Amino acid sequence: MGSNLGSISKDVNLANPPSDSVSELSWSPVANYLAVSSWDQTVRIYDASQSVTGEGKALFNFPAPVLSCAFSHDGAKVLGGAADGSARLMDLGAGREAQQVAAHDAPVRCVRFFGNPGMRDPIAVTGSWDQTVKYWDLRQDRPLATLQCQERVYAMDLCQNLLVVATAERHVHIVQLSNPGQIYKTVTSPLKHQTRTVTCIPDASGFAIGSTEGRTGFHYVDESNSSQNFTFRCHRDMSGGKNTQDVFAVNDVSFHPKYYTFSTAGADGTFAFWDKDAHHRLKAFPSVGASITSTGFNHDGSIFAYAVSYDWSKGFRFNTPDHPTRVVFHPVDDAECKPKNPVKR
Repeated sequence: MGSNLGSISKDVNLANPPSDSVSELSWSPVANYLAVSSWDQTVRIYDASQSVTGEGKALFNFPAPVLSCAFSHDGAKVLGGAADGSARLMDLGAGREAQQVAAHDAPVRCVRFFGNPGMRDPIAVTGSWDQTVKYWDLRQDRPLATLQCQERVYAMDLCQNLLVVATAERHVHIVQLSNPGQIYKTVTSPLKHQTRTVTCIPDASGFAIGSTEGRTGFHYVDESNSSQNFTFRCHRDMSGGKNTQDVFAVNDVSFHPKYYTFSTAGADGTFAFWDKDAHHRLKAFPSVGASITSTGFNHDGSIFAYAVSYDWSKGFRFNTPDHPTRVVFHPVDDAECKPKNPVKR
């Protein structure tokens, strides 16, 4: 896939970042608000519409490290999943503390919202290390439905009518949300090592998956498109020569909302932009100095946010007080993400 080095000289650090590792970044779908969940037991909301360094809009405290966060489709609510087995709802217009809306028997690793235009309130979707995915009506104490997974939930994403749940032991459950109570099918990850991230393709035709082995894969749901499935190597240091390479985890994959080109970011502290249809790397960027744990394009694709923090790949002993924790905005030049030969959609 090609080589083209980009610049991070204009990247800007967000003011007042979390005090511990960032677990997930989530942009509002309708405005330049960014939610940041952290191991410091908080979810922070930043307003990036007026200042390039962002302004703190809200701070919500949790009783345990927060492992995931997600904005609702209307940008009015944020969901956070925590290590104590709870998920809590933050209503940005209510001016109150986060309210518990979900419970599991083990840490909640992933949260998302599911909502159709005709629905008054979105459904919360939570994935846990207790090997279940649960759907929650925000007005009720009990789940609407529970999916039993084959293993602990490690990563999860939702787009349109598609829910993808990646678990331990490389299982990937595919759910069609027209029938949310049933697993449509289960496939084995195309990657040979532990899953770190899964992200739905924006048209809900399939998903991208990243693993600890410095490799990313694409898998399409419809078997008639299986010829388009592919994997590729990334986030590897080849400076040691042909026979030596350092391999780093792919910690996140994010899609550009307009072009459907995508980013990968890894434990090597680099990110890159790619064209999945041309199997081509559009831009590679130099190391930011530490692992990148989460990424995301804002709603119009003009800002690429990335979190620089410890990714726990070496255990708690290496999470030293001097390890950097930053959230950074990269202003996106259209040429960095625009495919050479755009596919009509």
